[in-house]
Amino acid sequence: MTTENSLFFAGIDVGSTMTKVVVAGMDGEILSRVVGPTGAEHRRLANLVMEEALAKANLPFDRISYVIATGYGRINVPFADRQVTELTCHSKGIVSLFPNVRTAIDIGGQDAKGLKIRDGKLVDFVMNDRCAAGTGRFLEVIADSLSLKLDDLGSLSLKSTRKLSISNTCTVFARVEVASRLSEGEAIEDIVAGIHDAIANRVVKMAQRLGIEPDIVLTGGVAKNIGMVRAMEDNLKHKVLVPPEPLLTGALGAALLGKDFVQKAAASGQTLPIKPRKLEEARFFT
Repeated sequence: MTTENSLFFAGIDVGSTMTKVVVAGMDGEILSRVVGPTGAEHRRLANLVMEEALAKANLPFDRISYVIATGYGRINVPFADRQVTELTCHSKGIVSLFPNVRTAIDIGGQDAKGLKIRDGKLVDFVMNDRCAAGTGRFLEVIADSLSLKLDDLGSLSLKSTRKLSISNTCTVFARVEVASRLSEGEAIEDIVAGIHDAIANRVVKMAQRLGIEPDIVLTGGVAKNIGMVRAMEDNLKHKVLVPPEPLLTGALGAALLGKDFVQKAAASGQTLPIKPRKLEEARFFT
């Protein structure tokens, strides 16, 4: 329940493929959340998704005490009071949901990263190279090659009775290998299961450089794919935890960091500089 004196915070995560916004209250409760595709005009989308999140929370923008932007497009959020790296924000958001997390693996549209967390703090990380292998983009390419919907890959892979070994993790060569397997008469579900296993194997090998310890949390858009969750567990030989909305951990962490900044400033008698609470720029891009 909100009051006139309540404080509210917003986090916006501009990722390579999706932009996410979370509006949270002083107690950390999520009041609204919005996920939209990241287009070429980051500034326009940032304004639009924030407008939608505020409408869902039934709040005017001037009631938001602090806004933090994160993600690779964070510099393109004109109304953000501060920009914070995605690693820091993801860690904060994950820990708020899973306090006992020790290893977090995030698989997004264009990259994958492993986070080492100890006592609720990020202590180390590792990221994949710029190759699309081991990312959501890799799955999109394969789905297109198989004339399947991306959302259908996970459930289809669970029907496999003989997971095929896919040797190529480069998108170009993987497409050729998939086509070859199809021409050989292999079952499509076995091919898809093999693709999931190949991605999971690559990501787990990357994360093993950190020293994987439970609890293990899987986030990012790929975590919504039940087949990838199963493949990650098979390769990790351990159960993984998945947030209710695995896309939102960065935006949630950004909102919670905003709350922390305001609380620390108040405790020390300081006032944080904030930007004027306006979303007028959105009109210039519509």
